[in-house]
Amino acid sequence: MGNHPIEALMKSAMESIQAMVDVNTIVGDPVESPDGSVIIPVSRVCCGFAAGGSEFAPPEGERDEGDKKEKATAFPFGGGSGAGVSVQPVGFLVVGHGQIRLLPIDHNVVIDRVFDEIPNLMDKISNMMKKDKSKDQATKEDIIIVGEP
Repeated sequence: MGNHPIEALMKSAMESIQAMVDVNTIVGDPVESPDGSVIIPVSRVCCGFAAGGSEFAPPEGERDEGDKKEKATAFPFGGGSGAGVSVQPVGFLVVGHGQIRLLPIDHNVVIDRVFDEIPNLMDKISNMMKKDKSKDQATKEDIIIVGEP
């Protein structure tokens, strides 16, 4: 299968993917901010590739049988290939002021943080309700005491 047409299709598609995706696509070029921090974008890259083809036998009247065996194996070829690349930002590395931080962009992180804060929120609400009940209780007692002779 030395010089099959599908090899040329696959080679050209793979070269195109290689040209699109390199290390700088995943970890971007650093950018320096005015305060001296360096910001480095980080992305997720997904690739997909497919290739296929088929050889068709020549019509019955055009078959060469006999001494020309190499021509008999050269059937007409039909094929195609395709590739797709998806680049999705993940976050930013911020290097500066003696620390390195990852600032994520993923929406799931926001949801996780909301769920992490729910217990604190519930505590604050229950404390507010306790304070309101104690104020109402004190006001009712004051009215009863004042109303008695």
